[in-house]
Amino acid sequence: MDTTNVPQPVFTPTGLVLPQEAAILAGVQQDYNAAFGGNLNPQLTSPQGQLCSSTAAIIANGNTVFATFVSQVDPDTATGFMQDAIGRIYFMNRKPAVPTTVNLQCVGAFGTPIPVGALAQDTSGNIYSCTQAGVIPVGGTITLAFANVVAGPIACPMNTVTIIYKAINGWESVNNSADGVIGANVESPAAFEYRRQQSVGINAQGSIPAIYAACFSVDNVIDVFVTQNNTGSIISSAINGNPNSTSYPVAARSVYVAVTGGAAQNVANAIWRATNIGAAYQTAAGGAGATLVSETVTDNSGYAIPVPAYTVNYINPAPTPIFFAVTLAASALLPANIHSLVQQAIIAQFTGQIPGSLRERIGSQVLASRYFGPVQAIGNEVSILTITIGFNSGVGQASLQMGIDQEPTISAINIAVAP
Repeated sequence: MDTTNVPQPVFTPTGLVLPQEAAILAGVQQDYNAAFGGNLNPQLTSPQGQLCSSTAAIIANGNTVFATFVSQVDPDTATGFMQDAIGRIYFMNRKPAVPTTVNLQCVGAFGTPIPVGALAQDTSGNIYSCTQAGVIPVGGTITLAFANVVAGPIACPMNTVTIIYKAINGWESVNNSADGVIGANVESPAAFEYRRQQSVGINAQGSIPAIYAACFSVDNVIDVFVTQNNTGSIISSAINGNPNSTSYPVAARSVYVAVTGGAAQNVANAIWRATNIGAAYQTAAGGAGATLVSETVTDNSGYAIPVPAYTVNYINPAPTPIFFAVTLAASALLPANIHSLVQQAIIAQFTGQIPGSLRERIGSQVLASRYFGPVQAIGNEVSILTITIGFNSGVGQASLQMGIDQEPTISAINIAVAP
């Protein structure tokens, strides 16, 4: 049997261990020396030394490819088509780019219907399509969800969606009193793995993971939060840790679902399929800016005659701007556009566009410390003194707790950079 002095990769209880390249080279040199009868010049500048080093490099590269493949069968480290393959075990596909969503205040005559597909335009020419039908009430104003017709992370600052792109008789004006929730490019490896972990209950029924997974599987959904109240009385203060938002009341024996993005009917269908028979839904919108979405879902399973219809409620969370204050050490070496670079870095981290990062979510804790790395990565000439955050321009906090009725939003205008 042929033998070699080159050390082999070894599987241990803690994983794959590859030999060092120096050990591979030493083994190759021993093999060639034996093959040629001994007394070969070991200097790497000699012809035989060049042959040994090239062979060692080929072996090391092969080991690296093997190690990469091993890492691709682990859900925590898989990327690309191998991660897609793991996702298909859970009947998941990578989400394509999703559009920016925004809540628009539609003003007009009482009784005017605003259908799904109604169009509005912002001052930059971006067009937004209605995803949640509604009828203007007695007060003359209704807040409805719209989504950009182009997918991707397109900014939507407050008070910019002000044009009715396609006229509807009785619809007089439109505006967004808050920033939109920035969309995303094709789902990143980190975001895909996060969703996979949250989606393992997609084939279940009645549990929080099942409802969460069902909602997140809907096209163009950006964010989801699910909880429930199994008690016979309202739960409020323990649910919402944000002192700047009204404690959110979750009704007795009901399911609470908050969803950003996606067509309202599709979201309601997903919620209905994943909840148990007889489950109650949230009946109040909660904090300022959050809206209650109600859709009718028809049971076409064929088990009930006549065909029953159910009203499913969920929450469209309030877009809640997060303000940043970044202080850098003054330096003549800082780029002339340092303010813009810092703003771009923070927005990319906030929306999960930086590899390995996840976007800020409903009910999550926003930490200022997560933004030091992206800002520092701008260049070695950048020295960070402080980064603080807040719910308004009076920033100064190291962390913020989002409410379960709040979707964190980001805009360059809310990121102050000094000097």
